[in-house]
Amino acid sequence: MTEYWLPLAGGGLIGLAATMLMLFNGRLAGISGITEGAMQLSNDDSRWQLAFIAGLVLAGLGLFPVMPEAFVVGVNRDIWVICLAGLVVGFGTRMGSGCTSGHGVCGLSRFSKRSLVATLTFMAVAILTVAVTHHALGGAQ
Repeated sequence: MTEYWLPLAGGGLIGLAATMLMLFNGRLAGISGITEGAMQLSNDDSRWQLAFIAGLVLAGLGLFPVMPEAFVVGVNRDIWVICLAGLVVGFGTRMGSGCTSGHGVCGLSRFSKRSLVATLTFMAVAILTVAVTHHALGGAQ
C-alpha cells in the first residue's frame, strides 16, 4: 500500500502548490523558470522565487528524519556522472523553454498545445533513455 500512497500524496502536493502559486501570485510553478529568476536577484519576483526554492529544500529536510528510506538512491554512480547529468538536464530545460513541472503540470492543465508537445517529447526521450541504458548498455548500475 505504501508504494502507492506516497507518490499519490506527492503528486497531490505538487498540484496543490502549483494551484496556490497561481491563485495567490498569478504565476506558474515551473521550477526551471523559478530557479532562473531567483538567480537574477535584481528582478521583482526574486524574493518569492527564493522562498519557493527554500520551501522545496526545507520540505525535503523535514521529511528526511521521518522517512529516510525515501531518500535512498538505487543507482550507484560517480559524483561526476551525476553532476554531468544535472547539467545536461539543465541545458535541456533551457532548450525546451521549461521543465516537466511548468509544461507537464501547469501547461497541460491549461490545455497548452506547446506544453503537450514538450511533455510528449520529455516522455519519449525518457523512455528512449531507459531503453538504451537498460537494454543496449546492459542495465543501470
